[in-house]
Amino acid sequence: MTDAHMRAWPQVSTRVQELHARMRLEEKLAQLVGFWIDHGDEVVAPLAGEMTAGAPTRIAEVTEHGIGHFTRVYGTRPVDPAERARWLWEEQRRLLRETRLGIPALVHEECLTGLAAWKAACFPTPLAWGAAFDPDLVEEMASLIGSSLRTLGVHQGLAPVLDVIRDPRWGRTEEAISEDPYVVGTVGTAYVRGLQSAGIQATLKHFVAYSGSRAGRNHAPVSAGPRELADLFLPPFEMAVLDGGARSVMNAYNDVDGVPMAANAELLTGLLREEWGFDGTVVADYFSVAFLALMHGVAADRGHAAAMALEAGIDVELPSGDAFLEPLAALVRAGEVDETVIDRAVLRALAAKEEAGLLEEEFTAEPPSMIDLDTPAHREVARRLAEESVVLLSNDGTLPLAETAARIAVIGPNADRAEALMGCYSFPNHVLAHHPGVALGIEVPTMAEALRTEVPGAEVEVVRGCEIEGTDTTGFAAAIEAAERAEIAVVVAGDQAGLFGKGTVGEGNDTESLDLPGVQRELVEAVVATGTPTVLVLVTGRPYAIGWALDGPNRPAAVLQAFFPGEEGGPAIARILTGTVNPSGRLPLTLPRSAGAQPYTYLHPILGGPSGVTSADSTPVRPFGFGLSYTAFGYSGLSADRAVEAGGTFAVEVTVTNLGEVAGVDVVQLYGRDLLASVARPVSQLLGYQRVALRPAESATVRFEVPTARLAFTDRALARVVEPGEVEVWVAASAGEKVAAAVAEGIAELSDVEVASAAGDSGGDKALVTVTGDVHRVSTADRRITTATVAR
Repeated sequence: MTDAHMRAWPQVSTRVQELHARMRLEEKLAQLVGFWIDHGDEVVAPLAGEMTAGAPTRIAEVTEHGIGHFTRVYGTRPVDPAERARWLWEEQRRLLRETRLGIPALVHEECLTGLAAWKAACFPTPLAWGAAFDPDLVEEMASLIGSSLRTLGVHQGLAPVLDVIRDPRWGRTEEAISEDPYVVGTVGTAYVRGLQSAGIQATLKHFVAYSGSRAGRNHAPVSAGPRELADLFLPPFEMAVLDGGARSVMNAYNDVDGVPMAANAELLTGLLREEWGFDGTVVADYFSVAFLALMHGVAADRGHAAAMALEAGIDVELPSGDAFLEPLAALVRAGEVDETVIDRAVLRALAAKEEAGLLEEEFTAEPPSMIDLDTPAHREVARRLAEESVVLLSNDGTLPLAETAARIAVIGPNADRAEALMGCYSFPNHVLAHHPGVALGIEVPTMAEALRTEVPGAEVEVVRGCEIEGTDTTGFAAAIEAAERAEIAVVVAGDQAGLFGKGTVGEGNDTESLDLPGVQRELVEAVVATGTPTVLVLVTGRPYAIGWALDGPNRPAAVLQAFFPGEEGGPAIARILTGTVNPSGRLPLTLPRSAGAQPYTYLHPILGGPSGVTSADSTPVRPFGFGLSYTAFGYSGLSADRAVEAGGTFAVEVTVTNLGEVAGVDVVQLYGRDLLASVARPVSQLLGYQRVALRPAESATVRFEVPTARLAFTDRALARVVEPGEVEVWVAASAGEKVAAAVAEGIAELSDVEVASAAGDSGGDKALVTVTGDVHRVSTADRRITTATVAR
């Protein structure tokens, strides 16, 4: 056995060792692949049609030597959950009876916005989790998803997505949580904890830098350097592994500086396993092993692609055995591939099955005869998360709607469509789009239906006006007439999530423009021009360049942003429109000025912002963390520890007060800036955050305990360190406040960071913390999570 094959050799139980010792080559390889149940003509993975053509379809034939995974038993086509569970239990029994070793299959499913199965609850998309800034509620949601998976005999969930958003033109923006790695890490880790509390193995994806693709294109190369990888893309994965105990990781499709992630031993083994101590399984994103030959051109054929992936640290090929079966077996028999590299992966795969209870499961009990995947508990959490995630971007006082409103016109392509409320990986948009005659299987009230329920005394007229895409404006006349008859017009515009060109956002639906799709802007402007007070509700999977709607001369009276809020999204938005719920969502990413200003992040150094030395303007329309309320909050009494040793923890306190006349929830945001460092640092960095609910005139003191590891960065020697020096800290209602004072005077008018927010005011307070001692080299033992306590 070579040193390379010995790297990160798994420590497994005696039971696993003995089982492995009995295995023949074909049985080993069978444990390292999946079998995609019922895959037909539906394209729900990249190049699925091409990759599955000619693949064996008879389950008995494919599983002759056993099988590692059953791929998407419930999530490939609409099947009744109870009937499918009975089928699955019998197939597991058949594996016990008819294969030599009697090892059941590990079953995995997609579960990004809830279990992706017919009749299962559909929760808000991850971008909405980021907007809620509420890890505890995300953990509660994930535990419910996990319980649904467990009921159906599923063992592994392919979520969460921990990609840090870099460019909103990327179609998978709606699957990601935020542009801030700390928000991604804290919220994503909460999801891991919730899912795994139900006994489901969470799968972190996509490892790593998938979202950093050039021009926001799916599967495109990534040009990130080692510092950007270490400081921006990797921290969420590190948090989810070290703090969340994630049991599985999935590689990304991209290459980084020419090295495909499916063949990157430095990261998949050196960092993930040897440095972080990860001891779970690494599963291949669908077809990514074969893509080493077909799309990256670094392997001569699928057999050599398999060897390359195994050497790098991938353990299981999904969704099927395109490379790990016959192509790899032929190379082993020819003596070109050492079987020990297969042994390493097999031991990990068997350990995962042991952990899931599969090595002792006999499936003697019957599955539940009645299965409810959308219980009142599911819907209650879906509603709360949707309500917390909606962001109020502007309001001239029109909202909340007057209780006496008698005539409401609900206009727009998303006004009366259930599918508009759900993301790309929801079952309705991911699978049912290929089965137009099949009912949704769950209740999803549309915006129009929800308003009728929320305002029962009002006459609600619904007019589509235009489609999501296309240039047809013939519906404008009816929309204008409806608006003129109404006391208030609500225009519901935005996206349709879909896959690979079937939709405006989602996997494979990247864009070159950040204008609203089709003629939707023209529709909004035509309705506003009627003079009827108009509220624009955006239901989207990415932020669009809507400066015209927020700051233009003929702008709507109010603008709400909802990122695919799920099955309870319609009622949640309606309750916010009427004031039953006070909006508390905050932007989890910058609201862009234009497509040409991308990629952009609030985490930019001085040179990354606008200045007088360039005519190109990167100024965002609204900054990260921005969000209005029907009340106002004020901050006072900021204090912080004056000094802290590098590697220690310092405290920051601030008092937040509800200055208005209605109860509300503020998201208190703590920012910092390293004033002098050995490499360029951001002008503003989120150090911590906390949701705080306050009654009118009520105050609370929020105390943040901040590890100096939150200030860590990769130095010139590529070591992750905390340097001594002065750090400025402040509390603000968004990343756009107080930053101008943090940079040298005379560079330019930094209007991008001076966007006023009626949601709060930090009162001009800043504090200086001095980090003392020597340079502290950060290790995996260093805590990176800021804790917050609230005292009233």
